[in-house]
Amino acid sequence: MVGAGAEDPPATAARPAGADAASRAWIADLRGGGRAEEEAVGRLHALLLRAARFEVDRRRAALPHLRADSLDDIALEAADDALMAVLGRIDDYRGAASFTTWVYKFALLEAAVKLRRRAWQAREVPLAGERWSELADAGPSPETQAEHGELVAALRAGIATALTPHQRDVLVAIVLEGVPVDVLSERLGTTRGALYKTLHDARRRLRGHLEALGLAPPTHQGA
Repeated sequence: MVGAGAEDPPATAARPAGADAASRAWIADLRGGGRAEEEAVGRLHALLLRAARFEVDRRRAALPHLRADSLDDIALEAADDALMAVLGRIDDYRGAASFTTWVYKFALLEAAVKLRRRAWQAREVPLAGERWSELADAGPSPETQAEHGELVAALRAGIATALTPHQRDVLVAIVLEGVPVDVLSERLGTTRGALYKTLHDARRRLRGHLEALGLAPPTHQGA
């Protein structure tokens, strides 16, 4: 907790600009120390648990194989992690929305991530292998908008020759197979940021390949 004196944070951090009275009360209690802080943390966890349970219930139809107690465990774990995230970032709150709305999003995100991971827990994450050539026929990509087969053939050739094996794996897993980025990062032992960078580089290489052939679509359509 932040103590009084010369090292105190600026007033805007202690009293977020634009925050309503209820939000300011939450911040004060969570920074107050002692029993008031303990009680505020307990109330916050209960709020986050309700939010996590809402998100789990909203998505439960997509996970029919999970028992009710497993789903509740996911919600509880999401609320625990969301609580830690909120307490670690409380100085980021600036009062643009109510404090409860701000923290609610932490729980929704944690619950969504954990449900995606659970959905893929027993599934093999498909990497490119021999399926990369199917990318040209699946999903919204430049070749689906091409007026003739020349672009499709060029794109397939670019995937085969212009990308590294790792770029091909990431592109196919995320774009073709729909593997969530957080799941793929966990399976490959890397970070979300690293995967986004790999995906960006793969698209840039494909665009360069198509541009060299005079076949690249307009920039706004993506690579």
